[in-house]
Amino acid sequence: MRKLPTRLLVTFVGLLMVLPTAADATARGNDQSDRPGRPLKVMTYNIHHGAGIDGVLDLERIARIIENSGADLVGLQEVDRHWSARSNWVNQPAWFAARLKMHYAYAANLDLPPLNPGEPRRQYGTAILSKSPIKHFENTLLPKYPTGEQRGLAVATTKLRGVDLRFANTHLTSNNNAERLEQAQKVVELLDGSTVPTLLVGDLNARPAAPEITTLTKVWRDTWAEVGAGPGYTSPAENPAARIDYLLHTRKVEPVSAAVLTTNASDHLPVIATYTLS
Repeated sequence: MRKLPTRLLVTFVGLLMVLPTAADATARGNDQSDRPGRPLKVMTYNIHHGAGIDGVLDLERIARIIENSGADLVGLQEVDRHWSARSNWVNQPAWFAARLKMHYAYAANLDLPPLNPGEPRRQYGTAILSKSPIKHFENTLLPKYPTGEQRGLAVATTKLRGVDLRFANTHLTSNNNAERLEQAQKVVELLDGSTVPTLLVGDLNARPAAPEITTLTKVWRDTWAEVGAGPGYTSPAENPAARIDYLLHTRKVEPVSAAVLTTNASDHLPVIATYTLS
């Protein structure tokens, strides 16, 4: 058998020693995407069942906002699942998860039977999207007055940046201050006391000085108050005049930056924040 020249053989062996295998490359890529200390991006967005202020129902428009933000975790409010003709009977949380290649969990706070036998149930509520698998999920219904609409607290547990993390998403009532305060108190009861790093996001339908908000910010830190610039108004989208969409965090989650994104895709504006996990 013909032998390779000594110089060529040494060069070839050297290359084998420094080139990674396919498995090594994959593992390294995963480490880069979810390595400890890497910033974590989180979004909260009331999507108004996909209808923008222009009256157009367009899930793709919302998906692009989420995609372009680079969010790792997203809390969505006002999400339809086979709800009605207003959203073309689409399973919206499953659609977003497939389009964005993310894991999801859905909380059906309104859950009605189908119009016709054999069709899916008609549901409306909140959704959580996550780049990492969701290890545990639970939705707890919040206090509701006789004339109110049922709301809930959706809590997902996942592992991001090598850290176990609780991600809670809610949408408090819009038209009754006392009911909303009871809902906030229930959220504290359900979430407080855990040592697991926690993020609480959602459309809370109240301004920062309201009792229902201070009930929450006595327990969790207000991300926008710490690192946001300007008033942080999110509603109404066409002429924002109130900050009612929030990201709150525990002390093991350190905020780096926060921004309100400008878009006409919903009647609310989304809020995106960046954190580091300790």
